[in-house]
Amino acid sequence: MLADGERYAEWVVGTSDVTPDRGNWPEVDSTIRYAVPLGPLKLTNETVVRRCEEGSVLELEAKAGPLGTARIAIELRPWGRDTLVLVDEHPLRGPGGLVHNTGVDLLIHLRHRAMLARLAKLCESEAGHAAGPGTASARPGASRA
Repeated sequence: MLADGERYAEWVVGTSDVTPDRGNWPEVDSTIRYAVPLGPLKLTNETVVRRCEEGSVLELEAKAGPLGTARIAIELRPWGRDTLVLVDEHPLRGPGGLVHNTGVDLLIHLRHRAMLARLAKLCESEAGHAAGPGTASARPGASRA
């Protein structure tokens, strides 16, 4: 799921209309473009892969135009028979860093919970389909990415 940039909007909250832009996602320096709807407006943003270790680490730089950029690090760790997904997001450049505080961290935390729930649901659904009929998928709350 993480290795398919075209499916980004299926699990990343607040994004739509994803298109590959440069390179082969998730190779370093590859990019995707997507829209972020804000009421009647749609902002076009870009995300760049800054680091990728297949199956364990994906680090991204999300560029939000005049709002600046953010670093998003996603790490996958074995957790028994499941996978633990860790997400860390921080502003890098621009005014987003000036307003980064506890309240913003709370909003980011809530967004990540929704995002991880979507990612888990997609991965579990695909795992169930890949296993074939009559095979149980991953337990709720566990994610396979």
